[in-house]
Amino acid sequence: MTSSRTSSQVEDKNPEVGIKPTDEDPDAEFGGLEARRKLERGLLRKLDLRMSILIVIYILNYIDRNNAGAARMRGFERDLHLQGTEFATLLSILYVGYILMQIPSNMLLNYIGKPSIYLPACMMVWGTLSILTGITNNFIGALLTRFFLGFVEAAFFPGALFLISKWYKRSELGTRTALLYCGNIMSNAFGALIASGILDGMDGKLGRAAWRWLFYIEGALTIFVALCAMFILPDFPATTAWLTEEERRLAKKRMAEDAGVGDESETEVGGHAAGLWLAVKDWKVWWMAVATTSQVVALSFNAYFPTLSATMGFDPTVTLLLCAPPFVFTAIMTFIISRHSDKTGERFYHIAVPTFGGIVGFIIAICTMNTAARYVSLFLMANSYSGFTVLYTWVSNSFPRPPSKRAVVVALVNALSQTGNVAGSYVWPSAWGPTYRNSYAICIATAGCNIVMCYIFRLHLAHLNRQLEREEKEKGLVEMGFRYLL
Repeated sequence: MTSSRTSSQVEDKNPEVGIKPTDEDPDAEFGGLEARRKLERGLLRKLDLRMSILIVIYILNYIDRNNAGAARMRGFERDLHLQGTEFATLLSILYVGYILMQIPSNMLLNYIGKPSIYLPACMMVWGTLSILTGITNNFIGALLTRFFLGFVEAAFFPGALFLISKWYKRSELGTRTALLYCGNIMSNAFGALIASGILDGMDGKLGRAAWRWLFYIEGALTIFVALCAMFILPDFPATTAWLTEEERRLAKKRMAEDAGVGDESETEVGGHAAGLWLAVKDWKVWWMAVATTSQVVALSFNAYFPTLSATMGFDPTVTLLLCAPPFVFTAIMTFIISRHSDKTGERFYHIAVPTFGGIVGFIIAICTMNTAARYVSLFLMANSYSGFTVLYTWVSNSFPRPPSKRAVVVALVNALSQTGNVAGSYVWPSAWGPTYRNSYAICIATAGCNIVMCYIFRLHLAHLNRQLEREEKEKGLVEMGFRYLL
């Protein structure tokens, strides 16, 4: 997860530490400013290389979650004797367990301080559950494996967001979060390509249907990567064994400077239980949870992307292959938009513009069944994910301390937003196809709601920034202190 921005660029463009004038060199313990910058660049390179495995894990996380959509095209519903809304229920039940476990999981992760063990262990369990999905023979069996799959997968995304927020400054988070979320986006591209190869080449092997092999192979791959991740992922700055003592001090100092308080200290706020209470009583957390939920409903087309691609009239193999280019394009745009958002320190418009582009895509899909136009609409819809990535970064930026609160906030917003996936599973019934006009209308309404709520949130943060500026003037502080990113 490399980034070409140097620490000096970050410091020049984001002066965020409010301090009084002093003649002491704050970087003396590292040998001066230049020595610190060199050490910081080396630390970031080391972190970026190790953190990059999170992208691979996220690709597998989403492939294991969404492979039912591809399996549906090759006999999944028929072999399990699914009727009515049972397929939609299999999609939605995953998010019930997903919602229940996110907050406890992040609190546990913050407590044990060993993400290099905790996250891969959860990954091995969900890989096993994915394999078990391939041996089910009825709706109940599939329902149970999907429920527990969500229960265990809940650990990864909020845990990964919390992990990177413990190492990277706010001005660095956008790019890293974007690269992480590219794993989600690329899973739609790679997942479709992998599914196409397995479904075409494995049908009837050892007497098993192709869709069963899809679950077997992808689950086994997940377990293998989990074993590798145990030796690659970092822990937290205070608990990572492979850091030098100088790198450890710098990692802690970076976070203290960025948030205005030491990131490892919990004593002044009463620890983990206090973090939960601080998050729950903050109305901004609930506001952003609702805004994120509305956007998740607008993105519900993701689980049905092969179905929407099929409305263009191609055979199943071509249909799956056509799913890849929109998400490859989206991954590229996500990186560009998030990097620009980091560079400018602006969040709202980097969310609103791609989301509005998605609304245009929904409108095109409503208005025509023309093949070319509908394929263009799929690109616009998929690209709304790039704004969603910046939205998650904005949440992490807006609740910088204490870390126990940040852990709960990230998990709470992500958990509540998954109710959008539960509702979104029922937004695309077959009876509304092949035009799916009603489905697209729902997505337009929820995407619009997200833009409005984010704008109101921006106005509130601007008000808080003005208050902080007044306080600094009253205290006689010379340098600009902490500011919320807008």
